Amino acid sequence: MNTYKIAVLAGDGIGPEVMEQALRVLDAAEAKFGFKTERTSCFVGGAGIDNCGKALPDDTLAACEAADAILFGSVGGPKWDTLPPAERPERGALLPLRKHFQLYANLRPGICLAELTDASPVKNSLIPGGFDILCVRELTGGMYFGEPKFYGERDGEIVALDTLFYKRSEVERIAHVAFKAAQGRNKKLCSVDKANVLTSSVMWREVMNEIAPQYPDVELTHMYVDNAAMQLVRNPKQFDVMVTENTFGDILTDEMAIICGSLGMLPSASLGKGKDGAFFGLYEPSGGSAPDIAGKGIANPIAQILSMGMMLRYTCGETAAADAIDAAVRKVIAAGYRTGDLATGAAGEIRVGTAGMGDAVIAAL
Repeated sequence: MNTYKIAVLAGDGIGPEVMEQALRVLDAAEAKFGFKTERTSCFVGGAGIDNCGKALPDDTLAACEAADAILFGSVGGPKWDTLPPAERPERGALLPLRKHFQLYANLRPGICLAELTDASPVKNSLIPGGFDILCVRELTGGMYFGEPKFYGERDGEIVALDTLFYKRSEVERIAHVAFKAAQGRNKKLCSVDKANVLTSSVMWREVMNEIAPQYPDVELTHMYVDNAAMQLVRNPKQFDVMVTENTFGDILTDEMAIICGSLGMLPSASLGKGKDGAFFGLYEPSGGSAPDIAGKGIANPIAQILSMGMMLRYTCGETAAADAIDAAVRKVIAAGYRTGDLATGAAGEIRVGTAGMGDAVIAAL
């Protein structure tokens, strides 16, 4: 029986609530498909600050290093907003984890199921039958990590500086991930840049064009990021796979998430090199910690459940279990189960809370 070591970092806000449901679904998947996970629960984010003095405690990092994958919840909240920026939960935990494990490829599916088109702010007439997009975001380069950074006084005035820096090898690496992802889908790849303004985007586009002949079955197109932001609302069904740099990807994937109907539906995987050719990954929902609804039992756990399913797919290689979890979620939505973020008041809806949605997915699985 295959056994996988998982570091479970539930985090803050709704993180522990939705993580509980994901782990219940994982228990059911283990029983059904005959594998095991060894789980180590650790503090991270605001919980790390409160209990251990920093957002990424040493014991948490050690547990992640010993694991095959990290199952991550959500971090942050107003409680810690008075801390220096570098010490806050988001910058103090997520960015160091990405950098430490070189999690360079973020895969974020944007799936609007046909049953949830009414929950999307996009007109139903623009998205008949829903849509299915995969955004591949470069995750360890760009302005978030580029040096130098500066905040201070120059020539008698306060100035701030961030550097948008990419190495060719970083662009090549994410390009191959994106082309391979497109090969497994509808063989269409749209590379998003700002090559009419940014030098880094000129290189980005050149690299994409040079690598494209290695994937002759994939149609490559290019789009400026401002146009891409507009096209996601105007006609999301035109996209299959998108690939873009770190900052653009951060913005576009949140836009993509909300046009799908709810942040509570969308998982993500941040991948790097793992053992024996597998991916080491950090798997987390796309939404935030939502402190305003924490503890009320109403948060949607589906994104956390699907993130766990991506972990089974990309790190553990338990493809059958991952497929079954995806299918169970679709079955539950088709049956009318809705947490508050998905509810529209339509006939046939079955309103449930966090635990009720977990129960429904387990029953479908």
